[in-house]
Amino acid sequence: MTGQRQRETAAAGTVRGSTGYDMTSGEIARARAFVRRFLDVAQSRHGLTVSARAVEIAQLIVSELATNVCRYAPGPCLLDLESDGALLDIIMWDSGPVLPAASPADPTRVGQHGLELVLMVCTSFAVHREPVGKRIHIQIPLGDDSLVQPAW
Repeated sequence: MTGQRQRETAAAGTVRGSTGYDMTSGEIARARAFVRRFLDVAQSRHGLTVSARAVEIAQLIVSELATNVCRYAPGPCLLDLESDGALLDIIMWDSGPVLPAASPADPTRVGQHGLELVLMVCTSFAVHREPVGKRIHIQIPLGDDSLVQPAW
């Protein structure tokens, strides 16, 4: 996998995985696959309960974030995943200086709904400016029985 590094660790009940990309459109599918593999390993090796819905939502979120990197901040991108068994933390860093903002609701607008979708399915959303670029931190529940209160 060109331009990609992977690391998975488990310590003190927390499962972590990290990878890096030189973000191009082809890397979006690889990022989604990394999320799926991470959650599969979290279940099979570490005994975490992960719903099918959580897997789909996590892949959707990473896909939307990676798409934004391709469009607005092409270049290096880091993806960190971490779970304590109840929540999945998705953290993505890119080198772009512009912070994302959801567009106002407009049913006639075509496209640019990615961040709106992410905000609807996550329980926590934060953006932090870094010395270079920004870091987006999102949390979702791993189980179906958790009620998701949208972050917005």
